[in-house]
Amino acid sequence: MCGRFTLAKPLQEIEELVGEIKNDVPLAPRYNIAPAQPILTVLNREPRFLTFTQWGLVPRWAKDPTMATRMINARAETIAEKPAFRSSFKHNRCLILADGFFEWRKVAGQKDKTPMYIRLASGEPFAFAGIYADWQGPDGSEITTSAIITTSPNELVSKIHNRMPVILSRKHFEAWMDPALEKPDRRGPILRPFPASKMEAYEVSRKVNKVTHDAPDCIAPIQETPIQGELF
Repeated sequence: MCGRFTLAKPLQEIEELVGEIKNDVPLAPRYNIAPAQPILTVLNREPRFLTFTQWGLVPRWAKDPTMATRMINARAETIAEKPAFRSSFKHNRCLILADGFFEWRKVAGQKDKTPMYIRLASGEPFAFAGIYADWQGPDGSEITTSAIITTSPNELVSKIHNRMPVILSRKHFEAWMDPALEKPDRRGPILRPFPASKMEAYEVSRKVNKVTHDAPDCIAPIQETPIQGELF
């Protein structure tokens, strides 16, 4: 799964990733994004623009939004069949912007798991494959919520966790965001593990375990040399 991630790169780098689209959102560096918090997203609506959605998908038919914290991830292998996700997968796909994510590695002889920070070796921002839904409350209030799609891990992440978020290659952005594509191939080139050779991981402070701690030291390496995908 993916339960925490970061987005600390400046807006200019994010715009270089997604292209010149409308942006009216204030953007501050985030070093410990957690479920139920706002996450920077591009929806497959026209015109496209940067916006915030709430992390944790609430289907349109849900009676209340309390299920959101249980719906932060959707498995690529079953997303088309799950009642909570299948409509969004068919119609409402999005890019969720990030520049790294955390997973916790179990270490032999240690009671507590070790937090690991995983990112592109280039340090560039990227986009998770996401889905979204609009939910309207009894009082007429509306929120747009989202979930990150996960898949099997690559050679790097498999040493840390048994799942990883789907990181989209730039060449697949348009295909993923195409509203006319009602049945994206879950097992094809889009929703597959990102190449391990282009990623790196390193141990970080347990300060990241605290949801309210959101500071640069969340991603400060404990060791000088990161683990790189090509080493496995």
